[in-house]
Amino acid sequence: MPRIISPLALALIGIILFGDGAYIHAKAWLAQVLLERAFDQSVATGEVVRPWSWADRPVARIEVRRIGARAIVLEGASGQALAFGPGHIRQTADAGERGVAVYAAHRDTHFRFLRNVAIGDLIDVTRSDGKHFRFRADSSAVVRFDASGIDPAARAAELVLATCWPFDAVASGPERYILHATLIGTDE
Repeated sequence: MPRIISPLALALIGIILFGDGAYIHAKAWLAQVLLERAFDQSVATGEVVRPWSWADRPVARIEVRRIGARAIVLEGASGQALAFGPGHIRQTADAGERGVAVYAAHRDTHFRFLRNVAIGDLIDVTRSDGKHFRFRADSSAVVRFDASGIDPAARAAELVLATCWPFDAVASGPERYILHATLIGTDE
């Protein structure tokens, strides 16, 4: 009897752990669908539209067309915001403005695509006010979380996408992957 219970218990634990992992990815996917709708309405109407009552405001859409990646960015980078999408780090510039706009997200959900972005790739950012900016990825680095090398006083319009490193790690660590891009065009 104990020989039968052990495999059943292990199978049940495995199913629970798999379900927990699948839930995280399903929540991230559904949140992006709802955020995309709210973002499109914000751009169309000029009004702030939230996908649900307590959600942070969607502020931008990031697209890397070469690899078919896109994500809606939320205002702020709290743990709650990052559960649903990339976050715009407060006290950094808005995309397209002078200075560095910094967006951060989890490596296993919304910024999973960063592993496939190559130097020279075009990154399109559309803000919720409808302004569109095109950046070119020009460098990447792995840095400690407290030593990013990001210059907040940059004179040009720059973009940084940041996530945890290494991409395949299970536990969090002190290193971050930083993808830097420079503004090359605008639809203004």
